[in-house]
Amino acid sequence: SGARINISEGNCPERIVTITGPTDAIFKAFAMIAYKFEEDITNSMSNSTATSKPPVTLRLVVPASQCGSLIGKGGSKIKEIRESTGAQVQVAGDMLPNSTERAVTISGTPDAIIQCVKQICVVMLESPPKGATIPYRPKPASTPVIFAGGQAYTIQGQYAIPHPDQLTKLHQLAMQQTPFTPLGQTTPAFPGTRSTPPPLQAITVFPCICPGLDASPPASTHELTIPNDLIGCIIGRQGTKINEIRQMSGAQIKIANATEGSSERQITITGTPANISLAQYLINAR
Repeated sequence: SGARINISEGNCPERIVTITGPTDAIFKAFAMIAYKFEEDITNSMSNSTATSKPPVTLRLVVPASQCGSLIGKGGSKIKEIRESTGAQVQVAGDMLPNSTERAVTISGTPDAIIQCVKQICVVMLESPPKGATIPYRPKPASTPVIFAGGQAYTIQGQYAIPHPDQLTKLHQLAMQQTPFTPLGQTTPAFPGTRSTPPPLQAITVFPCICPGLDASPPASTHELTIPNDLIGCIIGRQGTKINEIRQMSGAQIKIANATEGSSERQITITGTPANISLAQYLINAR
């Protein structure tokens, strides 16, 4: 295609393909990607009972400051793109996590998608992004790792699956350095077959925690902002969920009162880096 193509790091549930170059090189690259996706759909249908062929779907990552031009006054531009290309175009209402970019989902036949991308590129060239853009970076899949009897397990459904060796070795190394305190009580043995692992102590280690550097790291503070409409599921009924998160993480968690005119609430987490990491993980999981 003559375009520069970069694919973001692996081990994430999603990866970002960045295509750079003159518009005709970009269209060629998009055309090849759209036809490749269609080929994959056709191949997967040969083994399935489905009769209607699903459309090819691409999710573009667009700076939020350019989305207004893409939608147009009262939705006029996006309507025009849909009608002239035959592709379905959807602009997400919210920004992607920790970024100032929004997802634009395009679906249809490869030809409709190529025409649609052409029109989106024209809009993007006519209306450059305003201000700095914080790019969206997919986060690695953060499956908690639980250790029992010197073996690492990851939880899949209701079973504990032994984890690859590196983590077990890392855990053994950590155990030689730092006395770990279990975060919770021993959980009951997992239901299942004869290969059921021993009961697990709920010791959860996250990639961002480096055990062994200091047995009691100094306390620090971290602040998060949470949209008002999500605060309820974090607090839980009569504070049950937030108290559970406090107990499991060992961190102090304060939720600021709602301020007039603001659509967000401030959460302040205080504790050791490990406590803060775990509290953040549990809040994000909620």
